[in-house]
Amino acid sequence: MGTVYIDDHRRLGHISKYLYGQFSEHLGRGIYGGLWVGPDSDIPNVNGMRSDVVAALKEIQVPVLRWPGGCFADEYHWQDGIGPMDQRKKIVNNNWGGVPENNYFGTHEYFELLRQIGADAYVAGNVGSGTIQEMQAWVEYMTMSGTSPMTEERAKNGHPDPWQVKFFGIGNENWGCGGNMRPEYYADVYRQYQTFVRNYDPAHPLLKIACGPNHDDYHWTDVIMRQAGNYLDGLALHHYALPSIQHFEEKGSALNFPEKEWRSLMQDATDMDNLITRHSAIMDQYDPDKKKSLVVDEWGTWYDAAPGTNPGFLYQQNTIRDACVAALTLHSFQHHVDRVHMANIAQMVNVLQAMILTDGAELVKTPTYYVFKMFLDHQEATALATQDDLPDTVTTSVSQTEHGYLLSLVNFGLHTAEDVHYAFQTSPVTSVTGEILRGDTMDAHNDFDTPNEVVPVALTTGLAYDTHSVTVTIPPMSVITIHVA
Repeated sequence: MGTVYIDDHRRLGHISKYLYGQFSEHLGRGIYGGLWVGPDSDIPNVNGMRSDVVAALKEIQVPVLRWPGGCFADEYHWQDGIGPMDQRKKIVNNNWGGVPENNYFGTHEYFELLRQIGADAYVAGNVGSGTIQEMQAWVEYMTMSGTSPMTEERAKNGHPDPWQVKFFGIGNENWGCGGNMRPEYYADVYRQYQTFVRNYDPAHPLLKIACGPNHDDYHWTDVIMRQAGNYLDGLALHHYALPSIQHFEEKGSALNFPEKEWRSLMQDATDMDNLITRHSAIMDQYDPDKKKSLVVDEWGTWYDAAPGTNPGFLYQQNTIRDACVAALTLHSFQHHVDRVHMANIAQMVNVLQAMILTDGAELVKTPTYYVFKMFLDHQEATALATQDDLPDTVTTSVSQTEHGYLLSLVNFGLHTAEDVHYAFQTSPVTSVTGEILRGDTMDAHNDFDTPNEVVPVALTTGLAYDTHSVTVTIPPMSVITIHVA
């Protein structure tokens, strides 16, 4: 039996709700058909946003949504996506499938979506192919009040009042699709561009996020922090978990995969903790007071596209395997709340490790969606430091909430149930309730014929408690949450 020792006085820090952020790019059916169907669609919608998707997203209380990319961001020219829709410029999405992009979903539609789901804005600006003046004008268009050419243009397009932008990214993956830049060059470009990303609303400061490293590029982190650290609020890290890390072009299937691919994927996913630790150590050299955030604004699983779909659309099924990756990754973030203040899973609908899959008017919630729902009470709680001797296939996170404690744990082993004993050093335990998400097979999933194959259910067996402890048996391939009062 593994034991987890919990002491109220050993606190890691505040769990920002932004760790549970989402990402939606102009990619495949992520926006068009996923979020946006247009006001004239037969699919029920409000101002073009499909109502079933909005309702589902409100259930998991999405705190922030990153948009418009991704690689798309560094080819996106925002003025193509404002004004009357029939007059908007048609372009080709060169990054994702070479398909037409009609720009019907632009700045105004993005903020309307945020209004409907109750999320904050995280806008990614175009550094790769955009100008400083273009970026400056966009920030003015979105956030400035009073009278200026951009505020007048915004009012003409139907929104006289400014919006609030909580986070603004100065480029995306500028080491790759955003320009293939060296860190020394990007650091100077970042310093220049961010100068003109102005805070027009002092009461709600706009936080500037610099392009950070790809996976384990520690040199990139060192250079950016040394040369531009004084000019940024956050540094973005990207890491995708792959089942076949040697061959990016043959990543493996989301369904019908062998056990070795389950194990290799989990190994890659658990590396997130090491990446955060090492990048944070570099940031500590330049920012010992931890005022700058490490922002993991792209993370999740990545497989070969589903058979019969456009490979550029990155559509993949979502299984209990993905749920386990989500849980252990969120645990990693919560173990590092002193440095990691925002994360954005890729992506929200119909792309990569999605919360929701749609097909026409149909909708299905994925196992990953249910992990986010089960973990809701971690948001804005206090992460507690723990000591444990858990098996290698089990991770846990403990938070102190308004009403007691939330214990979350995942067993990503394939065959063996594990007993876990939580020992409370200070507070007495008076009641417990649990919930479990599990799969009977490695690729158990929800689809449009069986949408409730993998859903949380009450934990009615294998859970016991006494005055100062909780004991639970967690089956393989499962995620459990326990509310303790």
